[in-house]
Amino acid sequence: MWNSLARLLTDPSGFTPHGFCLLWDPTLIWTYAVSDIGIGIAYFTIPLALAIFVQRRRDLVFRPIFWLFVAFILLCGASHWLDVLTLWVPAYGLEAIVKATTAVVSLVTAIALWWQMPQALALPSPAQLREANSALRESEERLHQAQKMEAVGQLTGGIAHDFNNMLQVIGSGLNLMERRIAQGRMEDVARHAAATHQAVARAAALTHRLLAFSRRQTLQLRVIGPNQLVRGMEELIQRTLGPSIRLELRPRADVWTALSDTNQLETALLNLAINARDAMPDGGTLAIETGNRHLAPADLSDQDEAQSGDYVEITVTDTGTGMTSEVLARVFEPFFTTKPTGHGTGLGLSQVYGFIRQSGGFMRLESEPGKGTSVHLFLSRKEPLTTMPEEAEAVPRTDPSTAELAGATVLVVEDEAGIRTQIVEALQDLGCRVLEAEDGPHGMGEVRSPGPIDLLITDVGLPGLNGRQLAEGARMSRPGLPVLFITGYAGTALDDAPLSAGMEIMHKPFTVDELAARAGALLKAALAH
Repeated sequence: MWNSLARLLTDPSGFTPHGFCLLWDPTLIWTYAVSDIGIGIAYFTIPLALAIFVQRRRDLVFRPIFWLFVAFILLCGASHWLDVLTLWVPAYGLEAIVKATTAVVSLVTAIALWWQMPQALALPSPAQLREANSALRESEERLHQAQKMEAVGQLTGGIAHDFNNMLQVIGSGLNLMERRIAQGRMEDVARHAAATHQAVARAAALTHRLLAFSRRQTLQLRVIGPNQLVRGMEELIQRTLGPSIRLELRPRADVWTALSDTNQLETALLNLAINARDAMPDGGTLAIETGNRHLAPADLSDQDEAQSGDYVEITVTDTGTGMTSEVLARVFEPFFTTKPTGHGTGLGLSQVYGFIRQSGGFMRLESEPGKGTSVHLFLSRKEPLTTMPEEAEAVPRTDPSTAELAGATVLVVEDEAGIRTQIVEALQDLGCRVLEAEDGPHGMGEVRSPGPIDLLITDVGLPGLNGRQLAEGARMSRPGLPVLFITGYAGTALDDAPLSAGMEIMHKPFTVDELAARAGALLKAALAH
């Protein structure tokens, strides 16, 4: 069979003039045929790759030239295959048409290539692109720094403005009290003292909001029942809203328990209610809903730090004026507010945002002008150690008696001498026997002394041993000792583990009445056990 095929392919009578002229060396026939077939295959695969590349890279600058190259290479491949065909078939007319078309496409491609050569040369090289990207990153990490400094400037400017006003009230109040005492006009002293106390309270609220915004406040995270908490606030929120706004509570029957700081969450909901009230000057409806949500990673694409899992959702929705997209983009910035001067510091939402994020949750806002606003608070789900009945009543808040303080021995550990002196005098006025220490090691020495100690009041940020370490050491020597932490900023000293039973936190600044109430409550609880 192979001999017959060889004779057929090399029989001079079967060749066209193209093949006949190669008979002087028959091996050239196979060389031409195999070479042209191979070149033709390559010419057809290259444009296929180019076509796929051009189709998928929509960002190419010179797409028409690529398509011209595809056509040119395809025609060149066709020419080679026609050279093989014309070894046996005299298809010279078809070959001429293909070659003429190839010539035209070649000329157009060459002209276009040279025409756009300057633009092609102007394209950046990979090295230039790397340099440009590096410069872009430097221009951005700088823009970020500038934005950060602008935010810091806005923050410090707002703080300076508000604190200067508060300091003015405090300083002037003290001066006027000194004058009235010197003049013997004691009836005016109480009025100026009240204004001074009010300014101090405003300053304390501002620092607490700043710590919340920066996610540096000291939280007392506990397992809470969202439905019980919301129901417990119903009367307070309704009073805040006023008679023109209807409050609707929509608790889900089987809502999970969550991990949060009860006081801070109540403050957050109250802030949201106040914002909603201001957005509904002509009245409307405020709805508070609770529910369960399981969030997958895809549901958290807009949250940088949130983890997928189970969350309790509390949604506060109003029918107010709503917000534009520009306002919505800035709503969590500190001291940003759309309210008139004197009607809010602009720290309310930023405080809620910081508290929720520090608690392991996150927030979402939905709003449109004229269509109201919905604020979604997502709190981490937390199963309680014991079952919390759905209809369980919230623990009532009472003002504890300070009778337990009379005759009690209290150890006060505070490194700021002025604060320590004030606390000691306040406790002595309440009938306490007071021991005092200026730092952690001296406090530990008092704890290890043989005398009785009924209550430990300690600052958190102490030199030598911090307040948490002192309290834990004191509990080893004196199991069950009640501890009242006082702090302006605890840092990370209280982050390692939840506080044990019989330990509470009180934030500076505090009044003597607040100190007496908290200390008395701790002693009363310790005596009950």
